[in-house]
Amino acid sequence: MSPPSALSVAHLSRRFGATQALQDVSFDLAPGECLALLGQNGAGKSTLIKILSGLQRQDSGTIKLFGDAVAFAHRRMALDAGLVVVPQELRVVPLASVAENVMLGRLPSNRLFGVLPQVDRQALRREAAAALALVGVSLDLDRPAGALSFAERQMIVIARALGHRARILMLDEPTAALDRPEVEHLFTVLRRLKQQGVALIYVSHRLKEIDVIADKLLVLRDGRVAMNSAAPPFPHSGIISAMTGHVKAPEDTRHEFHEAGAEVARQDVNGVVIACQRARCIGLGGLLGSGISTVVRRFFGSNGSAISRSINRGWGYLPPERALALVHALSVRDNIVLPHLRHFATAFGRDEKKIDQAVMRMMQMLDVRPLRPDLPVRALSGGNQQKVALARWLVGKIDLLLLDEPTHGIDVAAKDQIHAQIRRFVAKGGAVLMASSDVPELLSISDEIKIMRQGHVTGSLRRDEGFDELAFHALAEETA
Repeated sequence: MSPPSALSVAHLSRRFGATQALQDVSFDLAPGECLALLGQNGAGKSTLIKILSGLQRQDSGTIKLFGDAVAFAHRRMALDAGLVVVPQELRVVPLASVAENVMLGRLPSNRLFGVLPQVDRQALRREAAAALALVGVSLDLDRPAGALSFAERQMIVIARALGHRARILMLDEPTAALDRPEVEHLFTVLRRLKQQGVALIYVSHRLKEIDVIADKLLVLRDGRVAMNSAAPPFPHSGIISAMTGHVKAPEDTRHEFHEAGAEVARQDVNGVVIACQRARCIGLGGLLGSGISTVVRRFFGSNGSAISRSINRGWGYLPPERALALVHALSVRDNIVLPHLRHFATAFGRDEKKIDQAVMRMMQMLDVRPLRPDLPVRALSGGNQQKVALARWLVGKIDLLLLDEPTHGIDVAAKDQIHAQIRRFVAKGGAVLMASSDVPELLSISDEIKIMRQGHVTGSLRRDEGFDELAFHALAEETA
């Protein structure tokens, strides 16, 4: 008799009002296997992960863990059973130490004088070091987590997950902000976990990674299973067709080179001037820790008065984390018009009809789903939230778009839509400064790419002189 699956999901369904988020989803996952979970934003991936991690309950269907039926009433039950999530938005306490973050939720304790409970510092450091050793990293246990790189914080979250004795590890876009060396290290860690019998559910939109790490593949579309492949190879064209529901034509990534127009803004970056000009997109690229995000933020400003001046000048800023880009307690409608309320002012208040028209135009142009401006923005999928964050600036009279990882963690179709809007903005005379760790994105959209390392501009590539991914990596690694 064959051993039971690590995880068996049968006929899982979940409805939210009129929206069928999941419909009859089934799959099996053996110990040591990696299941790649794909789908467009809003396809049902997040709902499935939330059900498996105890954050939501299914309406129907069964979940079995190593042959035993389980029903998780809350997250702690899932954790105790060994189902652990590493979310895309990493949850660390910036001011707490590395050791405290690794052991978060299970801090070892003893009793002072046998009476007063206190954290057992020796046990804390010992257990944190052991958890970090499982993922093959050695960090200063006393260093604040907020001082670490994204890749290091990710290792903390994975080490924390393994401390919960993870038997099923679910990773949501784990490489979205990593460069090549960090991705390779992460894959080494994941292969080691597979050898130890840990089953993985790997959510990603990067198809090349699926070929490297996945043993089987599940594609969701509109809450249903659109593709269930039990073994590689995984045809990319078939995956995209399953995700979108139609055959995707080869993407035309050609980008017409734009001659620079009038200067809109400039910054001196350690002796090198970066000038943003009309009808032109400047890309910023570099390895992790290069400082590209800092440059974009410096243009926009970091305090209230500087930000206000930037908005009044017609500058818009899209930060790298959606949690910072939107007010999640507000509706989609209110988020889109928030920076531009004065443009909708009348002598008697606000022109609500004009606001409704502008918001609907933006939502249709960017294909925001569902087409319901009244919904709280937190109810939207990640990709649709990203479209709302971009719509917030396109709805106004903007001369300069400052974009930091504009397509971070979103699906192929949503990425194409956002790229199209950026190109359209530039073609109409807008200026764009875009920081991105996605090299094909930089090559697809930029007229010029500035390569950075540790806060300094170390090289430059121009479209009219010809550039490609090989040239980018050669220059980036030459200056590293």
